Amino acid sequence: MITTSYMNGHMTESDGRGGVEANQEEPQQWHREMAVDCPEDLGARTLPVRRSAQLERIRQHQEDLRRRKEEEGRNRQELDLTASIRLKKLSQNPKVGIDNPTFDPIEGPGGPLGLPPNLGAPTLLELEELLMSLKQVQHCLSDGQSQEDVELVLQLVQKTDFQKAFNIHNAVAQHMNRPSPPFPHTDRAQGLAHEVQSMVHNSQHKEGLELNTLLSSPHIQAVLLAHDCVAEQEMQMEPLTPDPCEALTQWGGETVKIVRMEKARDIPLGATVRNDMDTVVISRIVKGGAAERSGLLHEGDEVLEINGVEIRGKDVNEVFDILAEMHGTLTFILIPSSQNKPPPIKETVVHVKAHFDYDPSDDPYVPCRELGLCFQKGDILHIISQDDPNWWQAYRDGDEDNQPLAGLVPGKSFQQQREAMKQTIEEDKEPEKSGKLWCAKKNKKKRKKLLYNVKQNDDNDSEEILTYEEMALYHQPANRKRPIALIGPPNCGQNDLRQRLLSSQPDRFGGAVPHTTRNRRDVEVSGRDYHFVSRQAFDMDATAGKFIESGEFEKNLYGTSTDSVRQLINTGKICLLCLHTQSLKTLRSSDLKPYIIFIAPPSQERLRALLTKESKNPKPEELRDIIEKAREMEQNFGHLFDAAIVNTDQDKAYQELLRLINKLDTEPQWVPSSWLR
Repeated sequence: MITTSYMNGHMTESDGRGGVEANQEEPQQWHREMAVDCPEDLGARTLPVRRSAQLERIRQHQEDLRRRKEEEGRNRQELDLTASIRLKKLSQNPKVGIDNPTFDPIEGPGGPLGLPPNLGAPTLLELEELLMSLKQVQHCLSDGQSQEDVELVLQLVQKTDFQKAFNIHNAVAQHMNRPSPPFPHTDRAQGLAHEVQSMVHNSQHKEGLELNTLLSSPHIQAVLLAHDCVAEQEMQMEPLTPDPCEALTQWGGETVKIVRMEKARDIPLGATVRNDMDTVVISRIVKGGAAERSGLLHEGDEVLEINGVEIRGKDVNEVFDILAEMHGTLTFILIPSSQNKPPPIKETVVHVKAHFDYDPSDDPYVPCRELGLCFQKGDILHIISQDDPNWWQAYRDGDEDNQPLAGLVPGKSFQQQREAMKQTIEEDKEPEKSGKLWCAKKNKKKRKKLLYNVKQNDDNDSEEILTYEEMALYHQPANRKRPIALIGPPNCGQNDLRQRLLSSQPDRFGGAVPHTTRNRRDVEVSGRDYHFVSRQAFDMDATAGKFIESGEFEKNLYGTSTDSVRQLINTGKICLLCLHTQSLKTLRSSDLKPYIIFIAPPSQERLRALLTKESKNPKPEELRDIIEKAREMEQNFGHLFDAAIVNTDQDKAYQELLRLINKLDTEPQWVPSSWLR
């Protein structure tokens, strides 16, 4: 467990003690927050709830009221009915009065009054019916005193104030007997509709076009907006438990807030605390926990007492042990935060692709290691809160149901800043390194050495400081297939896989016609074999950035243009490309929306066996170079790959490649959101 020592990723000096579960073999790491109720500890301790003195007094008061009501009920039953003069007269003359058929019990198949068991709601009388009934009763009474009493009631009913109260009573009674409306499932119907529109935007199917038109209409948009506004209010009003509450009162000479909430065993509290001198302060409210759902605990609140246990003066590790023993009803006594925070704004979920690996156990700056979210390069993260710009709250794609609490991930600017500092330190130490051969190759391109500024250098250094890329779901249209780019080091089989697809399904797959400056041969057809152009035209197109990749061979220029790829896509075929990693930036910046697959080599021994089948006899250093080249490509460009295939067997690799391509027709894929704007 962890104590206080780091403030939002910036180191400060403070003392603390490590947790009871800390690894003794590792150096002790100090942190500023502690998750007082982690998911791993749910259900581990189920001791009885300890009642505070305040709860005990409330329970005792409720018990006294119950006993008093029972005693009064018994006293009323013991009253002598003859003590009432009117009842005494009625007993002497039982024929006085009229029979009211309303109170006759009519037994029916569903119970009294012949109503179904669940439809026993009282019948509401209109004001005119009430007046008519009273006048009928008055004419039927022979007793003068009774007639005078009815006359008084008639005068009361005819007063304006009574009639208003009568109408209010009927309206309230009618509303109370109505069935409750269904609880909304979501308050972001507009967002879901927008995601559906983005998936069917380019659809050529009749149903997809009709759905897109329907969701785009102003009336449907207005209905969805109204639904979200009402649903948001309903979901905020809906309590987590039947009886959550908060109240302000005086405690020890201070204005305090008493918060009562329910914590189920399968729902963690979702809050972190830190020590501030001798106080314990709520440091963070985590999405998905009981604290966030109730809306009663806030960052900056000082915790004085929990279920009768005094908290002030305790270490955060002690607070963890105290809360670990509690479940069910929790009563907090808090000093409200003095910070006037604006009302919470409904945050939109942002979907990003991670461009780096992250392990919170290796991060000394994470404010709460238990809540740190581990992820790998290429994982899709759903960012649900950016309240803390340094530490976002997120879920991994696919883990929402298994992850009760959101996890902490480094914010984009914070990650960029510390990676820039790390690069600067490594560059300062580079002359002292003796480096391996592959390191020397990697560092041939000398980088400009400067301290990184996020705002000023975001575009220039985007390739060096890799953090996150905003993503959106995209379903390719039936008549506009995404080009498939195969990437990999030499002798890994990507060219063989491409040729096998072209040969086996020529009506489905095709290759872009390249450009060249060499002279046309007699058997060649311009536009089918090559686009034959002059060197001057080729250079102009290259300067204009029209080529995905280009090069020179035997004093002739060759290149693959985006226009050639687009022409093939317009015919309905899937364009297959084998490219160098340096070409990926140009390809991704186009409007082609490529699907990039990395063909990785197997182990060294397996790679030797595969190449031997192809009548090749590679040397050991050549095999090592292939594997090392693949490692460099993955390290430097892996964030651009959509999928990877380890080519251990040509047939299996071919089937896996075909499966990935087929999946593009059936499932939406994550693509950079900039592609859909």
